[in-house]
Amino acid sequence: PPSSSRSTRRATPAPPSPASRSATAVARPIPLDAPVTSTRMPSSSAMAIAAITHGMTDASASGPLPPDTVGVLEGIATTRAIRRYTDDPVPPDALRAILFAATRAPSGSNRQPFRFVVLTDGPKAREAKRLIGESARAFWGAKRVDDGYDRGSGAAADAPKARQAAAMQDYVDHFESVPVVILPCLVRYREPFPSEGASVYPACQHLLLAARALGYGGVLTIWHLAAEAALHELLDIPDDVWIAATITLGKPRGGHGPVRRRPMAELGYGETWGDAPPWASDPPGTRHTSAGPPR
Repeated sequence: PPSSSRSTRRATPAPPSPASRSATAVARPIPLDAPVTSTRMPSSSAMAIAAITHGMTDASASGPLPPDTVGVLEGIATTRAIRRYTDDPVPPDALRAILFAATRAPSGSNRQPFRFVVLTDGPKAREAKRLIGESARAFWGAKRVDDGYDRGSGAAADAPKARQAAAMQDYVDHFESVPVVILPCLVRYREPFPSEGASVYPACQHLLLAARALGYGGVLTIWHLAAEAALHELLDIPDDVWIAATITLGKPRGGHGPVRRRPMAELGYGETWGDAPPWASDPPGTRHTSAGPPR
């Protein structure tokens, strides 16, 4: 929970109620292929991106969105969790397009309570990355032991389990050098409840799919948990705002490709639990994997 030393900080105004919205004109969504000629978004759109960045110019903050490189279905099937990045920065025009896509996500009653803190290379951004990096290394160290990544097949360096552990260790060891860290947040408008993430996590997936479409990659984590109070203080995040995740973004050191999951027939059912409908079959060439963590 946030530090009590911030108890006097002003709270973020709650998203407007349906009644209050009815008294004002609600802006129509801007199609993804339409030009955006102003940096000022309608208040009802809940753009509200807190960006701690450098190099954002007027030219990069207006004009049409860049063309993407994949279709929706292909993007869904090939958006991998990317944890290794080149040192290349993510330019402002790409960040703008990625965050625009995120802010088009659905939310309960269209309240649009999601907000995004975008951290690139400013002094607060560097300190936030350090805090999250320390948290990530502590969490991964415990998980590596608890889930037995170094036991069983993990003892062989070329085993999938060992390779996954090595990739994760590399990720947390170099967290501070990640080009972009985004903190998706939720402005709470009632007491916390189990399904409140439904109004912020769809925006996270929009964000990752947009990054994939523009040649970037990322992964959603909760590495920030041990540093949450410090992040609230450092970034002046109000007390009534929940940091829902940590997303890292950058140019992949490697690439995207078909994701592997369990067969659809094991995950989708008809009228009886466990019984898949006859159409629940994967496309030709689909590769599968068991549920994690690896054994």
